[in-house]
This record gives sequence, structure tokens and C-alpha cells, in this order.
Amino acid sequence: MNPLLQPFDTAPFSKIKNEHFKAAFLEAMKDARAEIDAITSTQEKPTFENTIETLEFSEQQLDRISSVFFNLNSAETNEEIQKIAQEVSPLLSEFGNDITLNEALFERIKTVYQQKESRDLSVEQQTLLDKRYKSFSRNGANLSEEKKKRLREIDAELSKLKLKFGENVLAETNKYEMHLTDEKDVDGLPEGAKEMASQLARSKEKKGWLITLDYPSYVPFMKYAKNRELRKELSLAFGSKAFKGDAYDNQETVLKIANLRHERATLLGYSTHAHFVLEERMAETPEKVHSFLNELLDKAKPAAEQEFKQLEDFAKDLDGIDKLQKWDGSYYSEKLKQKLFDLDDEQLKPYFKLENVIEGVFKVAEKLFGLHFEEVTDIDTYHEEVKTFRVYDADKNFISVFYADFHPRAGKRGGAWMTSFKPQWKKDGMNVRPHISNVCNFTPSTETKPSLLTFNEVTTLFHEFGHGLHGMLANTTYPSLSGTSVYWDFVELPSQIMENWCYEQKALQLFAKHYQTGEVIPMEFVKKIKESATFQEGMATLRQLSFGLLDMSWHGADPSKISNVKAHESKVFDGTNLYPDTPETCMSTAFAHIFQGGYSSGYYSYKWAEVLDADAFAYFKEKGIFDKEVATKFKDHVLSKGGTENPMVLYKRFRGAEPKVEALLERAGLIKKAG
Repeated sequence: MNPLLQPFDTAPFSKIKNEHFKAAFLEAMKDARAEIDAITSTQEKPTFENTIETLEFSEQQLDRISSVFFNLNSAETNEEIQKIAQEVSPLLSEFGNDITLNEALFERIKTVYQQKESRDLSVEQQTLLDKRYKSFSRNGANLSEEKKKRLREIDAELSKLKLKFGENVLAETNKYEMHLTDEKDVDGLPEGAKEMASQLARSKEKKGWLITLDYPSYVPFMKYAKNRELRKELSLAFGSKAFKGDAYDNQETVLKIANLRHERATLLGYSTHAHFVLEERMAETPEKVHSFLNELLDKAKPAAEQEFKQLEDFAKDLDGIDKLQKWDGSYYSEKLKQKLFDLDDEQLKPYFKLENVIEGVFKVAEKLFGLHFEEVTDIDTYHEEVKTFRVYDADKNFISVFYADFHPRAGKRGGAWMTSFKPQWKKDGMNVRPHISNVCNFTPSTETKPSLLTFNEVTTLFHEFGHGLHGMLANTTYPSLSGTSVYWDFVELPSQIMENWCYEQKALQLFAKHYQTGEVIPMEFVKKIKESATFQEGMATLRQLSFGLLDMSWHGADPSKISNVKAHESKVFDGTNLYPDTPETCMSTAFAHIFQGGYSSGYYSYKWAEVLDADAFAYFKEKGIFDKEVATKFKDHVLSKGGTENPMVLYKRFRGAEPKVEALLERAGLIKKAG
């Protein structure tokens, strides 16, 4: 019996075998097609209820199977799962096209759409109708048969290429290890990082220390290791992922993806892929994105160049470094930060035991939104490290299931993300609650120490938890408008605003306690964290802007003339580069956000949402960081509303006005605060 085809609430991971997936996908697609046929074959005139609403609640079993499978492919994959992904992705792409290119179905949708003015629809119903109509028209429903056929071919190929891209990056990450046996080679590394490297070596029956490209291993080495040559080796290995001309090379894949996306957009009548994507974003057009990025670039570049000069001078004075290279950046930045603020990440780590930080983010959510998290062991998981919680509100109403998966593994892709195993919706008088997951790659515990997070990892945990809250607090009628189903340049607001509490004394005192003594983080450390918050902010902003500009360069113009990935990238980075270029490295071949994830033509949205979050948090600061009234407004108008209305309408309802870019520039220290 296939557990994926039986009714289930939480995913039955322990019962699922790999061979269940393909059979389940095929069966669920067959059932979903029957549901669509029922809509198109009815003799009843098209109405919102019998067409739009019925379509919205079709394919639910297929969606659940997809979420279980593709989340596993990211968090606990293996060769067999990757092979299944390559087989089912084109089938799912074909199925999606069968729906959006179904003429009889589109005719019914169009009829309802054309009569929308005469129908008494709620705001959410109007949004769903607009979204559904656009999803068909924007995906080829109005094309000729010949063009529809080509669209299907493009989509099938893109689904395979994106998977291949991700598999190559993961394989490259897992393939590399730096094996060190001389104590001098790990000189400078903090004890915890050394112990982790030694533990990893022993687990592979090797002597000494093993350094990998996983963040908890890579970052401390780049930040603390004194041996410059080894930092260089590691930096080049990290920067050259999928850029070596071998079986895992992604250069051809990048060119193919960019060109196919462009062809798809022009087929649908858009100038570029970016024009297609941005039509459904707050930013609206590539011109607006460029203007936004360049406005920030003008403000950030002078500050970044000044900061870089300061770093160069410091490295020269300290160690006689004539030319600062990429592999020197983290190392000397950390040393300079220690000198300027007398603050060392290693001093802070004992106050950020993972379990305490999790408890802290829960307490912040409780103070703001009245949520209670109860750890449970009766929910099935896909790996023993995954923790599970049931979430309740202040009135003990069940809100959500929450999964937390925090450490690197061979089967897990790098980075940090939030995802969902089940969305929220309302039907037949029931409010069906969501199942939300946070997946990260934090420093694991060692034989002598628990998992102690760097401050950067603390902000990452709060960031992903913000996405989690967006999912958990969803309260909409329709699943496709629920939680994080919002305009992409609005989706980072809930995550980025949560990071602000990591810098606030009242929040830190709730959870930043020494793992051995229980002592609350000293005020002097809190003061230093705040003072150092804008350290090298110009450089950090320039880096983010360079990624946004690279994304737009691939998707905001015709890419057919690009033949050399590295040459193209170097040209784009020319205006934002601070360090000398390294010919062996390439960002695009491992830029999973835009070539595998959903950020194509959308990387700018991190900065866009930073404007929103700086402006929104200024409101909290004004009233008090745990002010119930502001928190309730944020929950009611942003977190619970999902994509039911235009994000700017929702934002203004919360804030009373549109956001001001000055709030971000002031917080970043790039302009002086007015008054």
C-alpha cells in the first residue's frame, strides 16, 4: 500500500520508500486530470464557485506529494531521489502545461473573469480570479498551437536543467575536503572549529582535521585561519564550484537556462524574462529595479570604497599585505572588528547555544503574537535531527505544526530556507492549519560542546523563523494565496524584520545566556553588537547589489550573445568589485538562488524588502519593540493576509504610509539620521 496515496495529516516519512514516489505522482496526476475534466465537462454555466473555486481546491493530493518529495530532495536527498526528480519533473511540467493550456478550462475562466464587475466578489475572491486568469494568460493560454507546443518543450527542459544545476553544486560541495595533519595549519582557528574539524576527520577514519565547503566548516576557517595559502585554496575551491570544465560544470547549463527563459518570455510577448517576472512584483519593471539598485549603489559605493581602504591599510600595517585578496576579506575584517569594537564572535558564541536561541525566538514570537511552541515526539520526521513542535495561540487554539532541521549533512543542500509541507486554507467551516519547516546548516555540537551559534547564525535563525511565522500565522480562504504566496519582493519583509530583534537588549536578555554559567549576556556585549551592526555595511550592501545586478544581467536582456559565462560576469561586476578578480572562480555557476530557486529577476528583492523592514521596524522602535498594538497590526495586515491583496495596500494599512528608503540608509549608517 502506498502511504502517499492514503489520506494523511503530517507526512508519514517513516513509511515512505523511494519507490512509492513515482507511482504516487502518476496516480495523483491521473486523479487531478479527472478533477479538471469534471470542471470542463459540466453543462452548468461558469461561475466563480464551480470553476475558480473548484479549480483552487483540485490537485491537493498532488501538491502534498510534491511538497514531501521536493523538500526531501533539498534536505535529505540521495542519488535515487535525484534520479526520480529528473524523471518526474518533466512529467509535472507537462501536467502543469496540460492545465494552463487547456482551452476548455481557460474559456470557463475567461467567462468568469469578463463578468467579474457584475459579480459580488470579496477582495480575496477578486485576487484569486485575477491570479488564476493571469496564470493562464501568462503561461500561454492565448498562444497558437505551434507556440504552445514549443512552450511545453521549453518548460520540460528547464525543469531538468534546474535540477541538474542544483545536483552539480551539491556534488561539488560534497566532493571537496581539505585534509590537514600539521597543527600549524589550523593555527588561529577557535577551539570549537578545530574540534569539529577533528571530529569530522575521525568520522572518516583520518588523522588531523578535515575542512569542507559546508558553511559551519568553511566560514570559521576563512575568518580565523592564519595560513594565507590555505585560505586561498579553500576560497578558490568554494568560488569555483561547478566551474571546472568537468562532469559537474554548470556553464552550459547557465547559458541554456538563461536562453530558454528568454525564449519563453518572448514567446509570451514580453521583451525579456525580467519583464515577464516583474509584471507580478511590487517593482513592476526592470527599469524600476535598475533605478532602485543604482540609487542604492550611488549611496553605498563611496562608503564601501572607504571601508575597503581602511581594511587594506589595516592588513598592510598588521601583516604587510600589499594586495588584499578575496581570501583575506573575512580574516582581516574579523581582526579589524575586534580592534575597533573589542568584539570577537568567539566571545559571543557561548551565549548562543542553539537550544537557547530556539527558545529565544519562540519567546519573541510569544511576546509579539501570543504564540506557544510545544516540542512533541509523535510527529514523523525524515531524519533523527529534525525537531517537531505544535504551535498554539494565547487561547490554546492550534495554529501550526513546525519542523526544525538545523545541521549540515551530505544529503542536504547548503544555505537556509523555509518551506511548507501543507498550506493553510478554509473550507466547509474548517480552518485547516499549515505545516511549516525551517531548514538551516548551523555549527553542529561536538564531543565537548553543544551547538554554539555565531551571531550571524543567530540572525539567520531569526530570519528563517520570520518566513516561518508568515506561513504559520496564515489565515486566508484559499491555499494559493496563503502564507508566503505573495509578491516575491514582499516575501522577505517578515523574515528580515525578525532579524532586528537580535540587536535589541530586551530581546537578547530573554535567551542570550552563557551555556555553562547561565549568565545573561553582559550589557557591554549588547552595546558592542549594536555598535558593530553597521560595520562594513557599505561593503555588504555593495556585495548584495552586485548579486542583484548579476541576476538582472542574465534575465533583463537578450542573453543569446553571451558565450562566455565568466567574461559576462566580470563585465557586470566591474562597477562593484573591490577585490581583484580571480580567473578560477565564477559566481553564476553556483548561484542557486537564481538558476535553481525562485529568485530569477528577483534577487533585488532582498534589498527591496530591507527598505520595508527598516521602515516597519522604525515603527516598532517608536512604540516599543514588544508593543502589542503594533505587533497585532503587523500580524493582521501582513503575516496573516498572505497574497490576498496588493502588498503595498497591506503595508500602508499596517504602517499608515509607504516605506521610505531613508529608513534603510539611516539604519545602515550610509546617511546621517535627520534632526
